Amino acid sequence: MQAKILLVDDIEDNLLSIEAILEPEGYTFVKANSGKNALKILLKEYDFALILMDVKMPNLNGFETAALIYERERLRHIPIIFITAHSYGDENIFKGYSSGAVDYIYKPINPGLLRAKVSVFVELYKKTYALLSQEQKLMAINKSLENEINERKISEEKVKALNHQLLESIDRLEAANKDLDRVAFMASHDLQEPLRKIIMFSDLLHSKCEDDINEEGKSYIVRIQKAASRMRLLIKDILTFSKISLEKETFAICDMNMLVKDVLTDMETNIKQANANVNVDELPSLPVYPTLILPLFQNLLSNSLKYCKPNTPPVIKIYSKISEAENKEKNLAPSVHSYCRIYVQDNGIGFDQKYSEQIFGMFQRLHYNVADGTGIGLALCKKIVEEHGGFISAISKPDEGATFIISLPLNTVN
Repeated sequence: MQAKILLVDDIEDNLLSIEAILEPEGYTFVKANSGKNALKILLKEYDFALILMDVKMPNLNGFETAALIYERERLRHIPIIFITAHSYGDENIFKGYSSGAVDYIYKPINPGLLRAKVSVFVELYKKTYALLSQEQKLMAINKSLENEINERKISEEKVKALNHQLLESIDRLEAANKDLDRVAFMASHDLQEPLRKIIMFSDLLHSKCEDDINEEGKSYIVRIQKAASRMRLLIKDILTFSKISLEKETFAICDMNMLVKDVLTDMETNIKQANANVNVDELPSLPVYPTLILPLFQNLLSNSLKYCKPNTPPVIKIYSKISEAENKEKNLAPSVHSYCRIYVQDNGIGFDQKYSEQIFGMFQRLHYNVADGTGIGLALCKKIVEEHGGFISAISKPDEGATFIISLPLNTVN
């Protein structure tokens, strides 16, 4: 950086002489021909490394000018060297120092001495300026860090508030879901009685008044019976769906082979009617809700039987794999992030993969013209798996069968 020096003297030749001596050092000079002029300059400029000022000047002498300069806070850091042709006594020298002088140079000026003294103060100014710049940088960094810390604190508070709101929302949502399940359970339960009467009286009408009813009337009765049967199946599925959260038991380590065997026994008639071949590989024991696992496999197997290819016997394969994380730690206790994946694979009509999430929604059916159903079965499967802390997905292509993947935690979730 280039140091700037203020030269103050009422004689122009003195100013030129000092400038000529110091010019080779590369300083920048600002000249004033009186104390008053110097004060005017210092009103606008205050970044001087040094002031060289003559003591004897008309109107305002050097001492008086120095005293006025140092009344301003922002100018007190500028050192002043007085230049004088007189050798003052101790009293006047003390007066000079009291007014702010840091040194004296006597006329005639010794060029070497002037350059040496100016060099010392310029170097001091540069170091002071560097320290001030560094201090300002550090203050800016500290301010930035302080702002960042404050912003982080504010962000953390916002996150805490949002988490609190989220937890409250989850609690409210869970309560609302339980209320909905209760409403669905009660509504479905209460619907069964009038439905039973519809089925009973339509059966009586068909059996006892058959001779009095023409063919058109008989077809109406058959339609009523079919609609009532479908409604009964729908109510049964809704009741099953609503019972999952309401009648949930405790976890138990269960042999999945035995549970699947029980399902196959219950569905033996359906499997024989479809001429299906069901192959089950060895399955592990898992912590599950036993009464929920049964309808899970019943729905998946029923799905495979319903959506088989025409004139092609269904082939269903059930097998399992432990997650990669568990394979790496076979000799260790299962981690909370390890899953057992159970695959239910068939050779049926399949579906387009773009519907792989849609099929798990309530009342969602892709093949209305292929088989009867309520559209609740796969939604029920999803809810059962989620109650276990797991998830379910499907992989399929049209006419290439479907594979449903059940991922269940190896550790309990509650």
